Amino acid sequence: MTDQHTERLEPMSRISGFDTHNPPSPELLADCVHCGFCLPSCPTYVLWGEEMDSPRGRIHLMKNVTEGAPLDDTVVGHIDACLGCMACVTACPSGVQYDRLLEQTRAQVERNAKRSRSNNALRAAVFKLFPYPKRLKALRGPLRAGQRLGLDRAIARSVLLERISPSLAMLQSLTPELTKPEKLPELIPATSTKRATVAMLTGCVQDAFFSGVNAATGRVLAAEGCDVVVPPNQGCCGALSSHSGREPEAQNFARALIDTFEQHDVDYIVVNSAGCGSAMKEYEFLLADDTTHEADERVKRFRAKVRDVSELLAELGPVSTYHPLPITVAYHDACHLGHAQGIRNQPRELLRAVPELTVKEIKDASICCGSAGIYNVLNPEPAKQLGDAKAANVIATGAQLLVTANPGCIMQIAQGVERAGGRIGTAHIVTVLDHSQRGLPADGLLK
Repeated sequence: MTDQHTERLEPMSRISGFDTHNPPSPELLADCVHCGFCLPSCPTYVLWGEEMDSPRGRIHLMKNVTEGAPLDDTVVGHIDACLGCMACVTACPSGVQYDRLLEQTRAQVERNAKRSRSNNALRAAVFKLFPYPKRLKALRGPLRAGQRLGLDRAIARSVLLERISPSLAMLQSLTPELTKPEKLPELIPATSTKRATVAMLTGCVQDAFFSGVNAATGRVLAAEGCDVVVPPNQGCCGALSSHSGREPEAQNFARALIDTFEQHDVDYIVVNSAGCGSAMKEYEFLLADDTTHEADERVKRFRAKVRDVSELLAELGPVSTYHPLPITVAYHDACHLGHAQGIRNQPRELLRAVPELTVKEIKDASICCGSAGIYNVLNPEPAKQLGDAKAANVIATGAQLLVTANPGCIMQIAQGVERAGGRIGTAHIVTVLDHSQRGLPADGLLK
């Protein structure tokens, strides 16, 4: 297939502004009855109160374009402003598949819309870097050196970078404190009676900047009776590309990942990043063009094995000993775990099973923190507003530690708390479970 990022396909007909390749489904568009239940759950509508920046407003725009309205800057602006958090999918009483409609529309935008030169340059840079673990790891050395020299703090105090590029300033502020990376062997044997063999996705940002989370994931699974296979040379799952409408790129990443994991005979494929898990569970939709029976069956077999780590741990049930952690945590539902995958109870059950650990709920928990993959880089100002609102609600819980299941959320909320002058530890849920299993002190989570 010709690269759809440059190809301009013919319009569907004289009365449609979309091209012929997988436009927003008229049947799915018709499911929306414009009841308004989605409005309070939509981050951009909450921020601006603008109808066209609500799910039903965007669906109205999609419908207009299918009926002949141009795919112009106004439409593209409202589509680009959506975080893709899927809170509206949870809230909708009519079962509108806004997630499908958004990805179909974003693919149309990516192929057919014109953006500014600076916007195109930023997007090109992001997608030349973020989906490639080796490229991200190459940045670790310079970034860590800058942190040791205090350059990151000097840049943060200066307004110069913010004036030059708010997106670059956001990227700089989100970079976590880098420590020595933890490398994983290709096999982590079960340390209790074996119950399953799993393969682990190490991810892109997770692997480069949060390798400790991957190491903790391996230890926790091993303690719960899993042989953990870590396929070498695994690449990106395609989540960022898929959620941004870069369909051919996402499809290539997905096919390569399936090829890699198919080489290992495992019961489950475990993911510890909510956005990645959500994308991998949608491969049947992403790869719908692969119409051969063999390709279809391969995708279905792969999809059937995918589990978020908290989902699998809850499914298996605990056999490991968990030691007390006298600490109060606030649990944040990552959007692509709670809304997209419907996994809410399992992480809370796992945390509440840790002796002496108290779980606090966060006000307006369903509202996105503003991270949303690369949204906070492409749209730094609204992302900052959402991050600040989320941080205020996290601080209000009085918790000592924020726990979530996505690296982007951790970085986003931590920055919001810092801007508010507050202080709170941040950790992935498996890091908390790992501390408890190993009997480590709670103070180690608060650094």
